[in-house]
Amino acid sequence: MRVLLYPNRIKDADLSVTRRTAALLRSCGAEALADPTFAAELPEPGITFLPLAEAFDRAQLVLTIGGDGTLLQAGADCIAHQKPVLGVNLGRTGFLATCELPELAEKVTRLARGDFTLDPRSLLQAACAERGWGCTAINDVVLYGKSRLHPMDYTVLCDGVPVGHYRCDGIIAATPTGSTAYAFSAGGAVLDAWARMIEIIPICPQGGRRTPLVFADGRHLRIATEPENRDNVILCADSQNPIELLPGQGVDLEIAASTLPLISFDHAEQFRAVINKLLSIN
Repeated sequence: MRVLLYPNRIKDADLSVTRRTAALLRSCGAEALADPTFAAELPEPGITFLPLAEAFDRAQLVLTIGGDGTLLQAGADCIAHQKPVLGVNLGRTGFLATCELPELAEKVTRLARGDFTLDPRSLLQAACAERGWGCTAINDVVLYGKSRLHPMDYTVLCDGVPVGHYRCDGIIAATPTGSTAYAFSAGGAVLDAWARMIEIIPICPQGGRRTPLVFADGRHLRIATEPENRDNVILCADSQNPIELLPGQGVDLEIAASTLPLISFDHAEQFRAVINKLLSIN
């Protein structure tokens, strides 16, 4: 078993968790791979250092060490190489990075012996033809006004048919995975992560009409900014690769053909996280 270690230097500042993980893998007969930039700080035996692209290619599994943001950062390469990923959570909540530090020894041992299942998470394909922009989102695609001084107008279309018009601070298009993130904070529903659907939620709409819209796989959505808007709109995917849209431009959305294979040890893992991490927050 070859496992790529993908640590976050801020969350694991002294790389102590990364070293512990590498030692656990070695004790289970698995090979740890890592980027050469960590070589001087990880002198432990049994780690093979390879350029990141080659490491992703050779690895059978990816293990991120940080939090949900770290897994999102590694996510694009995991999707491109179709590598299963498990996140060790050193962050605050951990809906994607589901391995908590007290579980590290147990889950790494199970990982090394192949005692896990794969949870293929659906993704959101987003494109803006006017700007030559395209992204695949794990959590969400968000549009929001460049100026926070006044709301913007947006129209949501499904298969070319207008299904919603909002004057609001922005619009979130979320995957089931992202339904427990920004979408939930904006009043969206928690979607079953096994489902293939898209959820649309307006952010702080005028008039308080914030009922989420949920669309099935196979639907083509467009979120259009109105030509009369007073300013540009920012468009981003998973809080990355932001671009500005001019009034009248928009983004096209559909469920991507590819998936992100998350490593799971429990079929009810998402809902345990909802109960233990989301609904228990005071």
